Amino acid sequence: MALFAADLARRLARDAEAVCRHYLSNGRRQGRYWLVGDVHNMPGRSMFVRLSGPESGPGAAGHWTDAASAEYGDLLDVIRESCGLVDFRDVAEEARRFLGLPKSERRLVSPGTKPAPRGSPESARRLYAMSRPIAGTLAEAYLHARGIVTVHDGGALRFHPRCYYRPDEHAPIEAWPAMIACITDFDGRITGVHRTWLDRSGRGKAPIDTPRRAMGELLGNAVRFGTADDVLAAGEGIETMLSMRFALPTMPAAAALSANHLAALLLPSTLRRLYIARDADAAGDRATVTLSTRAQEAGIEAISLSPKFGDFNDDLRAFGVDELRAVLRHQLAPQDAQHFCDSKMAGMG
Repeated sequence: MALFAADLARRLARDAEAVCRHYLSNGRRQGRYWLVGDVHNMPGRSMFVRLSGPESGPGAAGHWTDAASAEYGDLLDVIRESCGLVDFRDVAEEARRFLGLPKSERRLVSPGTKPAPRGSPESARRLYAMSRPIAGTLAEAYLHARGIVTVHDGGALRFHPRCYYRPDEHAPIEAWPAMIACITDFDGRITGVHRTWLDRSGRGKAPIDTPRRAMGELLGNAVRFGTADDVLAAGEGIETMLSMRFALPTMPAAAALSANHLAALLLPSTLRRLYIARDADAAGDRATVTLSTRAQEAGIEAISLSPKFGDFNDDLRAFGVDELRAVLRHQLAPQDAQHFCDSKMAGMG
């Protein structure tokens, strides 16, 4: 597949100007380069595409760089981003269509791969796979700005620099950096993802109407931090549960993403004690009562953890991690307080 992609990119690069005129029509040629606003064909001059050069290596024809975002790529990336495609099969199909390759060459692409339906678990898994670890990214900067200086995410979080966002089905697609959280079942199978679109400064969420959205199969599943055995802390928000993990790094945690989904969270059969990190509002109260009742009916001890403010991220930002740890320790069962809040564990915060 990699060799086939490289061959397609080389064929496109041989006619790089024609590719740019078609997919980056808001740009224009200037000397040996095509200048345009970005890879999504926005007007401007920050992105430049080399129109001539060697077939590979530094200065190769078809390679592009966006001086504003520091992104770079080849003409297959141009086709993917400008057309809003996700799966490589669709990108290759569009590239072949442009190049006019014979149908016999279509066999070179994985024949069993089909475009994933929008919003499906498969689409969610592909988005997660296309993202990268959050270390050194805007996602990490965003969490630091929320007071979560040490991120104990267990690999559940990733970052995508240009995640598509559409306000509604009639509006044009936008692209914003996003924190991607995988939603999993008990077996660790990804059933969905949650996207938090971020401001490009990394200091907060993107200035859009709905900066948080989930897709896939959410009911009963959660964003999981650590592996639960007999003890689990569950709450609504990702930042809420990461704040708890900052204070109690070894406490397994699950973010159900909303009050309704928290109330419906499926509980492991091995669980003996469930801590419910409630949000201090009416919806949080209802979810806590419902989940507590379900846990008790299953023979699981349920203990509500209450923040001083709206949620535990609010507490973290107001008081700091040491005070948050003290607040939590006071509410834990004695044996769990000793296990999760001893001096060795506290030092990890």
